[in-house]
Amino acid sequence: MKKIFLVLLALIPLGFFSCEDEKNARIEVWLTDAPGEFQEVNIDVQGVEIHSNETDHEKGWQIVEVNPAIYNLQDLTNGREILLGDLDLPGGRISQIRLKLGDNNTVKVDDVVYPLSTPSAQQSGLKLQIHEIIAEGITYKILLDFEAGKSVIKTGSDAYSLKPVIRAVMEAKDGGIKGVVEPAAVVAIAVMKGEEIITTTSSDEEGNFLIRGLDAGTYTLVFDAEGDQPVVERTNVTVETGVVTDVGVVDVPE
Repeated sequence: MKKIFLVLLALIPLGFFSCEDEKNARIEVWLTDAPGEFQEVNIDVQGVEIHSNETDHEKGWQIVEVNPAIYNLQDLTNGREILLGDLDLPGGRISQIRLKLGDNNTVKVDDVVYPLSTPSAQQSGLKLQIHEIIAEGITYKILLDFEAGKSVIKTGSDAYSLKPVIRAVMEAKDGGIKGVVEPAAVVAIAVMKGEEIITTTSSDEEGNFLIRGLDAGTYTLVFDAEGDQPVVERTNVTVETGVVTDVGVVDVPE
């Protein structure tokens, strides 16, 4: 094990890691659709925003980095999904998500493509309620389930309107581990499952560490400070989806 850490210490720039980068929750926004009767339903996604009660930027609305694009919802049926973008937010409450649509929306029926008239309110932002608590160190998935069959309305001869019916479903994707090394120091850390190294990181200068992106399961943490001191192991660390397991204080010899 000591030989493994000699390699790890050569790869990790000690003192460069900062827990501040990991203290946010990560939100991923995905798009899917239920099967419908149309050949194509193309929606012009221009932007996504999430309302966080923990921020005050523009009264809490945070912009998700997305590439504006047109998506055929019929390509996203039967369990198929596409990632629109993601965003890091402080732990706390999020209340809404806002989907902004452009005006290049179309529907294809009997091999003919028709424009979808879109109310201006939908272009400025369709607000969907979420009201969930997010925890630092956890990755969450918000799935926008766009029901095309209910959203496209025939308003006349060869005329269609888009009145989006969307269900927003949120779930945690992973778990994490946090703790503090004493005495405070930058220490190399490996997360292991059996004999496999899952990931490596280090504590910050104050000894704090937070490891995110872990699947549910049981892990071993291996700590190694610089010098000739033996490594320290914390075994049987259980990770649950949606939970950051706090292992407390880990004593690592100087």
